[in-house]
Parts: sequence; C-alpha cells; structure tokens
Amino acid sequence: MRAVVQRVKRASVTIDGTKTAEIGVGFLILLGVHETDTEADAAYLAKKCCGLRVFEDDNGKMNRSVQDVGGAFLVVSNFTLYGDCKKGNRPSFTSAARPETAVPLYEHFISCVRQSGIACQTGTFGADMQVELLNDGPVTLIVESVGDGA
Repeated sequence: MRAVVQRVKRASVTIDGTKTAEIGVGFLILLGVHETDTEADAAYLAKKCCGLRVFEDDNGKMNRSVQDVGGAFLVVSNFTLYGDCKKGNRPSFTSAARPETAVPLYEHFISCVRQSGIACQTGTFGADMQVELLNDGPVTLIVESVGDGA
C-alpha cells in the first residue's frame, strides 16, 4: 500500500461541481492499494501516517503530529500511484488492486485512522474527483507498507 502524504493548510474534494469533503490543517493522503496488499498493510500504513511528526513545534522543528496540532486527514483513493511507466509512454496499472480488493482495504485504512481519534474526511472511491490543496512547506512524503508489492 502506498500513500502520498501532503501536509496542508487546507484541502478539499469536489465531485460533479459539489464540494464533498474539506479539511483545514492536516494531511491530504492519496492512497494506492497494490494487488497483494492485506488488512495488515492498511493497518500498518494508517498507524504510520497517524504518527508522522512533521508539524513544527515551538522551536521550529518538525516534531508534532496531526493529533498534536488538532488536524485532520483527507483520504483520496488513487490507483495511479501504482502506475508503471518503465515501458513506453502509457502507464500500466496492472499491479493496482482491482476494486473488489481495493475498496475494503481503503475502507480499513480509514477505519484505522478514525479509531486513532483523528478526524477523517474522504473522497469517493472510483469517482472523478477534483482535489484542491494548499500544501504547507511544501511537505510531501511517500509512505509505504512493509508488504508493498512494488
């Protein structure tokens, strides 16, 4: 499982012209599910994202978590994170999990985040979404589960 984690001042998702999710300070997480991922991968990745300390403390050091700053997550499914661009100019997405595998793991990731006490908004799996964000820093990290098949 792969997450692109962006520290944001704000982020939102719009579908068919309607804003469906919005957060202030926190993380915009683009979440990709690999065909070999399991619930253990989703739980591991959620725990890792919840514990990331990339918000500044009183000394200007990246030492505070989302919970420490009262922030939230906006989680958006993104199968293109497993796009393979090694051959030609058109990416191959064959290692991205099919929806019947990806949806339950995406939902398990979100459930794990919410169980940690972090407020979590979401996009809509499989929808054509417009994602807006104000990246803070910019701080952008790629976080992967230990069982990542890539």
